[in-house]
Amino acid sequence: MEIKHLHAHQEYFKHDFLKNQISHHQDFQTVADIFSLLADSSRLKIFWLLCHSKECVINIAQALSMSNPAVSHHLKILRESGLIESYRDEREVFYTVSANAKNQALHSIIEKLMSINCPDFDSNHEINENSDYLENQVEKIKKVHDYLTQNLSKRITIEELSKTFAMNATTLKTVFKDVYGNSIAAHIKEHRMEKAAELLVQTQMPVNQIAQEVGYESQSKFSVVFKDFFKLSPIEYKKKHKP
Repeated sequence: MEIKHLHAHQEYFKHDFLKNQISHHQDFQTVADIFSLLADSSRLKIFWLLCHSKECVINIAQALSMSNPAVSHHLKILRESGLIESYRDEREVFYTVSANAKNQALHSIIEKLMSINCPDFDSNHEINENSDYLENQVEKIKKVHDYLTQNLSKRITIEELSKTFAMNATTLKTVFKDVYGNSIAAHIKEHRMEKAAELLVQTQMPVNQIAQEVGYESQSKFSVVFKDFFKLSPIEYKKKHKP
């Protein structure tokens, strides 16, 4: 005897919970809109990156090898959707994922799918000091350091460094301190004083010329900084250390 399949018509479909949930059309449309929004792989990468880190346009563009305008376009869409938010730190604008249950769920889904499709992807993956992203930042900071130490006679501003090395000022200062242990100004002052001490002992250059060689237009200001650093004036230091 042939048994006919009973279709889930209104009289038969008794799963009240499912019937109730599936009637929430707007909820399903909202979820569909979110998945549609993240259907663009670049936008998805930006969202994922901002789940782990607070970044500016320049850093995001560098991490994803995209142009600044392209990144700004995606950020605008994500922000208007409520998935991300922005805040200003001095003159820089940073972006991060909005802290809510919806974004936490999206983040978890993305990483779960990544772990399924990419066996080498760790679902607990974080951007850390060993990632290509930060390695790139560290390499750039080392170039900044070399540039500064090779130009000790010049007064180079953070804004100039930011433009020269395509790195926002806040990130530049933060990563530099992480790599070298102190601020750019403090670190370069040490290099200036060490070079000044070397010139005092190994050359016959007058103090005013040495001051200029290490970035001080004023001999008096240089002498104050030098004495504060070595606890001796330039002349006293020269007498004490010169053979």
